[in-house]
Amino acid sequence: MAEGDRIVRIDLSLAFLPLKAPVSDAKVLTGRQRPLTEVAFLFAEIESAQGHKGLGFSYSKRAGGPGLYAHAAEIADRLLDEDPNDIERLWIKLVWAGASVGRSGLATQAIAAFDIALWDMKAKRAGLPLAKLLGAHADSVQCYNTSGGFLSTPIDEVLENIDGALATGIGGIKIKVGQPDWKLDLARLEAVRAHIGPDVPLMVDANQQWDRTTALRVGRVLESFDLTWIEEPLDAYDAEGHAQLAAALDTPIASGEMLTSVAEHGELIRLGAVDFIQPDAPRVGGITQFLKIMALADRKRLRMAPHFAMEIHLHLAAAYPHGPWVEHFDWLDRLFEERLEIRDGRMLVPRRPGLGFSLSEQARAWTVSSARFGRS
Repeated sequence: MAEGDRIVRIDLSLAFLPLKAPVSDAKVLTGRQRPLTEVAFLFAEIESAQGHKGLGFSYSKRAGGPGLYAHAAEIADRLLDEDPNDIERLWIKLVWAGASVGRSGLATQAIAAFDIALWDMKAKRAGLPLAKLLGAHADSVQCYNTSGGFLSTPIDEVLENIDGALATGIGGIKIKVGQPDWKLDLARLEAVRAHIGPDVPLMVDANQQWDRTTALRVGRVLESFDLTWIEEPLDAYDAEGHAQLAAALDTPIASGEMLTSVAEHGELIRLGAVDFIQPDAPRVGGITQFLKIMALADRKRLRMAPHFAMEIHLHLAAAYPHGPWVEHFDWLDRLFEERLEIRDGRMLVPRRPGLGFSLSEQARAWTVSSARFGRS
């Protein structure tokens, strides 16, 4: 580690990525949300006096993007003149700067962009992919596709999307369930399993839309499909309900993506509520906090399947020892110059230093707000 380095410039930007078509999961069909049409991204680009650079991001899939940007802009100058290597100390400094609005949720999601950028910088400084800096267990991770299986997509198109995903080397398929009439879910699931056969790993995601009784009844019906997991069958904060369901079903239970702190994930793990833990680094406050969740999960030898943001989570999953999965979304491709490689059901860790990504000109064109802190 080079001594005497310090952060001299931070560039923040807020960009909106438009989806090619609106998508709906069970939260829309049950009336809780509107169809998703765009994703907001908070980008942090950090530079040190010695010329080292890091890129990080956080995001929001509906309301919240401008709030992330506003909070990040309010606390960004706390990083100036600090040693960029002191990542956890800086995380604590930032979280206490905004502690009046909480140490989870939007506040820590804003901090995540800085934290991820600092880890990206640290790995680049070492000349290593982030996975190697953390201590990789593998050079590739099993991957599954989600973006082709939304409830707003007709089943014929879902099957076409599945064929396309498998042809690119994707290893597993996840489809959305959780409609008000679960028998409609069953019909779609039957069509998918018949189409892909018994050997392709298949997951379902109810997006928190079942109550405990429905989750148990439907879960028993779904046992025959040999699912890799049932995701978010209950409200994300119903840890006890998830624990009861996990004990009652043979099918593994997955959850965690909507939680925004180490403590919340710790409760799922403590209660034995999940077989697959699904933390999201931008949502929990960045890589610093994600690593703490990894340590808790490792003690219980849980499986892990980080949510979304494969550009970040591929590195973290590769550093986890217990058969992780990573989620494939092609939505983010337009934000970055580089692409991830998929082969034989697995996503390959890039050999490029850091996260291995740089912002595209298209991402900059979608920027609606930006600010610079430090030297021009």
